[in-house]
Amino acid sequence: MHCASFYTARERERKRERESTAASVCSTVVVMAEVVNVRFETVSSSARVAPIDEEIGNENINQQSLQNSEMPSIEGFESWLPITESRKGNAFTAAMHLLCSGIGVQVLILPMAFIALGWSWGIVLLCMAFSWQLYTTWLLVHLHESANGIRYSRFLHISMVAFGPKLGKLLAIFPTMYLSGGTCVLFIINGGWIMELFYKVICGDNLQCNDRTLTGAQWFLVFVCLSILLSQFFPNLYSLSRVSFIGSIMAVTYCSMIWILSVTKGPEKGISHDPSDASTSSMVRIRNALNSIGYIALVFRGHNVVLEIQGTIRSILKRPSRVPMWRGVIISYLLIAMCLFPIAIVGYWAYGNMIPFNGGILSALMTFHKNNTSKYVIGTICLTMLIHYMCAFQVYAMVVFDNLERLYVTKKNEPCPRWVRSAIRVFFGGLTYLISVAFPFLGSLGLLIGAIILPLTLSYPCFMWIAMKKPRAISPMWCLNIGLGSLGVLLSIVLVVSSLSTLIANGLDANFFKP
Repeated sequence: MHCASFYTARERERKRERESTAASVCSTVVVMAEVVNVRFETVSSSARVAPIDEEIGNENINQQSLQNSEMPSIEGFESWLPITESRKGNAFTAAMHLLCSGIGVQVLILPMAFIALGWSWGIVLLCMAFSWQLYTTWLLVHLHESANGIRYSRFLHISMVAFGPKLGKLLAIFPTMYLSGGTCVLFIINGGWIMELFYKVICGDNLQCNDRTLTGAQWFLVFVCLSILLSQFFPNLYSLSRVSFIGSIMAVTYCSMIWILSVTKGPEKGISHDPSDASTSSMVRIRNALNSIGYIALVFRGHNVVLEIQGTIRSILKRPSRVPMWRGVIISYLLIAMCLFPIAIVGYWAYGNMIPFNGGILSALMTFHKNNTSKYVIGTICLTMLIHYMCAFQVYAMVVFDNLERLYVTKKNEPCPRWVRSAIRVFFGGLTYLISVAFPFLGSLGLLIGAIILPLTLSYPCFMWIAMKKPRAISPMWCLNIGLGSLGVLLSIVLVVSSLSTLIANGLDANFFKP
């Protein structure tokens, strides 16, 4: 009897020990769950677990806890790719990336939009387009990180999540490809032209010097070689922050020099500011007005790098990435407005309907003031433009590098070696050079292609907000996004028809392989 009670007491004691051990294990799991927030991230159509730091002080704990896991790094494959390889960005680096990539070659033709629209409609539509793009940028910044911690650091990724894998890829693949690779091709074409112009300015009236100039294809090659050589020293998007800083300074410098020089020289004689003088019939007037709207819309692009830039910023619970990113957006857009609005208004005031399509306000400046302006001033404008083009080339090319390196990473399950990364950059440089030489008239198709990809900037973010945030139907946010998204699609269709009719009426100088 005593023996049985003794064994029963021992069994109860062992049961209490097992329960206390299980309780301690559960408490340890709870503590670890508080330290590390685990999330699922989809990469290459596969879900995986990746930790996100909640506090900077927990970084060492997270790294130590991952050493024994099978994950290759803190964020898996993301830490191997150029866009998200480093998350040390902040509001300043984001502002520099946005400013450097936000001012492109299209800014020179912005005054042309006022020729058919006039002062009132030109300024009103320019302000509307600027506000519209700023709003859709706000949407993307807040869509970058979902409530459960998933970060969408690429436009194609968020498009597939919002619209479904097939439809999202179909809608976003061409616009993102053109706005990345196509923009780099335009930088090569215009950069080669600027280099040739700079050479002629330096040579002046020296005939022997002018006779030794390079051909168009050779100038393209010089620009590509310099740009690809520069890209070899910057492995990821964050490391490009210094390049973007230099490019931003150059962009603000040449924009300011162009409009200040135009103001000091005053308006030219014989110019007209009457929109009716630019057309001979009502049909031509309507077509020119629609094309002018397209010119304005063409300037406001670059949404395909907003999410990528935000992907370089670290996100923690106390300070999510949208806070410094939006601060960088505000800073950059204030500086962009200080460049675009004076260029458009002063350019139209100084040259009116005499602004040529090829080169825009820079060609007008060279035509009217080349002889009475110091060649060092014009040379400085050309040099700053050239440096900015090379810097902006790096930002847009990094998106392509990321996509190409993703193919290697997902197949080999290891980061790209240095020689592979260098080979990818050389391959991209050769491909863009071939396209720029084969299609040197690509700028003439800019209005048509820009109209096709316009929804990426004006419509897709609105529909993404509705699909992912799911606001209540007929609510103010729902109505606003449905209205703006539908209007953007309608505007894109109208501009495509208008640009096609213009190409049919005026023809296209398709000088294949003759840059």
